[in-house]
Amino acid sequence: MPIAANPVDPMGTDETYMPPSRSPWAETWHLLRKNRMAFSGLLIFMVFFAVAVAGLAVTSGKDPFLDPARVRLQEKLLPPLASPNTDTLRAEELPALGIYILGTDDLGRDVFARMLQGAWVSLTVGFVAVGIAVGIGILLGGFSGYYGRQYIQMGHILFWLLLIAAVVMAFQQALSAGVFLAIAAIAGWLCKKQHDRRLSPLPVYLKWLALPTIKVDTLIMRAVDIMLCFPSFFLILTVVALLPPSIYNIMVIIGLTSWMGTTRFVRAEFLSLREQDFVAAARALGISDARIIFRHIMPNAVAPVLVSATLGIASAMLTEAGLSFLGFGVPPPHATWGNILSDGKAFIFDAPWLTFAPGLVILVVVLAFNLFGEGMRDILNPKLRERN
Repeated sequence: MPIAANPVDPMGTDETYMPPSRSPWAETWHLLRKNRMAFSGLLIFMVFFAVAVAGLAVTSGKDPFLDPARVRLQEKLLPPLASPNTDTLRAEELPALGIYILGTDDLGRDVFARMLQGAWVSLTVGFVAVGIAVGIGILLGGFSGYYGRQYIQMGHILFWLLLIAAVVMAFQQALSAGVFLAIAAIAGWLCKKQHDRRLSPLPVYLKWLALPTIKVDTLIMRAVDIMLCFPSFFLILTVVALLPPSIYNIMVIIGLTSWMGTTRFVRAEFLSLREQDFVAAARALGISDARIIFRHIMPNAVAPVLVSATLGIASAMLTEAGLSFLGFGVPPPHATWGNILSDGKAFIFDAPWLTFAPGLVILVVVLAFNLFGEGMRDILNPKLRERN
């Protein structure tokens, strides 16, 4: 069989010519640009981010450039691109842009200004809620994947019970009792660590603290299964109904009810990576577990987490819009796309722009996040790169 010739060197030297190699970031960017749908989603997200930041700048403060809360009853339900009636409005009531770009609602408020304010609210809720969910998912998934085969001892349960009791006492204004319980828990933990370093057996009356109860992986994954048994939206709706309305409560509740998928992704990656040779070499060198987890395993396990986070932002924004539409979301005077949509449902035939404007924006932004997330999933998975 003929032997393939070496690549021709364009410089005329005898050395074999090798094409320039790309860095991982450059390769990811190259594949992203080839994937038109994912790249389009990224562009829409960048535009949405810029609009949300600009909306925060022009709609906040004591005297904003665009006031989303300005009521003009004589200008209510005007169509998009309508001009204000200068004969019935005071100078401070005139729209800053000279026209109502998206019309006005039933109270004469500028829908365009309210949409800009709602963009920042949706962006904040999406990113903060996903940040909470990803943080919890990485923590629990890492523990489940790395320490999953270890048993939880009675001493561990006692330690956490004391800490939880200390926090409850602090919230109940019993600070002295809370501080005492916290000190007792920390002192017991330090004594246990010191005892383990000496490699001496526990006294007979303390051996019950070393009794194994349940594996770490079993405990965490059963908690995931229990959380997945509840319909997430109805669980969020129930908790929101019990708590006072607040944008911070919305973000925290969405984050605390959407960490299960990230936990499963991280656990699967840790189960695969903890048996690799580089982890065995790190253990042989005496590197601590914390350094192995965060320095060696975690950077190799974040790819599916990034994809999950991207898709989770779209889900969080949809959840917030649904809660605001039902009246359980961000309270007035803050405008969100959900409550703008809710206000417009009573005027679907008289003022359809009140429904179409937020509905179309929610559709485009959520679709952009989903397209970008799906594209990143294909790019970061070597088995799926041939699609691009």
